[in-house]
Amino acid sequence: MPPSADRPVLLVRRPSPRLADGELTHLDRRPVDVDLARRQWQDYVDVFAARGWDVREVDASDEHPDGVFVEDTVVVLGSTALLTAPGVASRRGEAAGTERALDGLGLALERVAAPGTLEGGDVLEVGDTVYVGRGTRTDDDGVAQLAAVAEREGRRVVVVPVTRALHLKTAVTALPDGTVIGHRDLVDDPAMFDAYLEVPEREGTAVVVLDERTVLLSPSAPRTAALLRDRGLDVVTTPVSEFEKLEGCVTCLSVRIR
Repeated sequence: MPPSADRPVLLVRRPSPRLADGELTHLDRRPVDVDLARRQWQDYVDVFAARGWDVREVDASDEHPDGVFVEDTVVVLGSTALLTAPGVASRRGEAAGTERALDGLGLALERVAAPGTLEGGDVLEVGDTVYVGRGTRTDDDGVAQLAAVAEREGRRVVVVPVTRALHLKTAVTALPDGTVIGHRDLVDDPAMFDAYLEVPEREGTAVVVLDERTVLLSPSAPRTAALLRDRGLDVVTTPVSEFEKLEGCVTCLSVRIR
């Protein structure tokens, strides 16, 4: 069924039993409690369901340890869903389930063509600007293919270097008013963004906008939560510690279609 005008869609995928084998680029490997990760994932989903989101599960993909990070498999811009091409071999094949989940949502489907690579975690849309991270997972060809779709949808594209984090949205996300937030250890060049706010914790860089007044944040960043509340925002927290061990965060666990 297509989404209603007032009920946004959330695509999610359950964690694989092989979650602990997920790819790591900038972090040392630590033990991952898969049972705890499953509980945290369900709590995360419940946050959205309680706020009226239409939660839809992407088919399980147990053979892919990183499959739970479903945001990386597709970028939705306006009326177009661009199925991505992961930058590591272990993630190829994840997008097939996402494609099936998109059926019936009224979106035109396109695909990143080989040899280009693009992961959704490298794409941050702020108003009519699309920031695209150029790093280890997204290459110049992938950026160019995304830019072609974005420009057709009336967006301005800004390419951002990403050398200190796995993805652009590991380093920065955006508040409801369009302010980009990030941490000095993770952001290559804050001047790339039209409006930028430094946050005090690395885990505080990742927020999901639930509505125009409310953001979702990891409880690993209490000082960031206080900063955002001082700005007049309502802050909801839900633990994602097991996913943070794998360079994940609250953004990459879902695809939000509004």
